[in-house]
Amino acid sequence: MTIDPIRLNHAVLFVADLERSLGFYTGVFGMEVVAREPRAAAAFLRSPRSGNHHDLGLFGVGPDAPPRRRGGIGLYHLAWQLDTIDELAAAREDLVRAGAYTGESSHGATKSVYGVDPDGHEFEIMWMLPRAEWGAWASAAPVDALDLRAELERWSGVRTAGELSGTTTDPGRGRA
Repeated sequence: MTIDPIRLNHAVLFVADLERSLGFYTGVFGMEVVAREPRAAAAFLRSPRSGNHHDLGLFGVGPDAPPRRRGGIGLYHLAWQLDTIDELAAAREDLVRAGAYTGESSHGATKSVYGVDPDGHEFEIMWMLPRAEWGAWASAAPVDALDLRAELERWSGVRTAGELSGTTTDPGRGRA
C-alpha cells in the first residue's frame, strides 16, 4: 500500500520573530491571519484565493534560535503556484520592492521567481505551462535562464492553475 495524497495542504515554518514574519507574509503575499495560538507563539495564514483552512503556519522560536544554514539538511524551499504568467511578472516586481527577490529560472514546464523571507526561508513563486505544451519537459526539469519578457509575450492571459481542479483555461491554448 502507498500513501496517495491529493496535494500538499500547508507548510509550517519556525521563525525567529513571529510578528516580523506575519508582516512579511501578510504584506508581500496578501495572506490573512486566520488563527493564533499564543501558548505556542504560533499563527496560521491563508492565501487570498485558497480554499484551505490555512496554507502556512508560523511558530515563533525567538531571536536566540540558530539561523537556518543554506545547504544544510532540511527544507530547501516552498513553492506557490500562480494562475498566469502575468501574475508571475507582478510577483517578481513585488519581491524586488520588498527586498526579497533572489533570482529566477525556467524549468521548462514551469517558470519561476525566487525569494527569501526575513528568516532566510527560501520560496519559489511559479507558473506552469498548459499541460498540452509540456512536450519533452513532461519528464525533464532543466534549470535555465528565464526570459520573462518573451514568456509574457507568448503566454499573457493564459490561465493554468485550474487544470489541476478540472476547470478550463483559455480555449485557444492548452486544455479547453
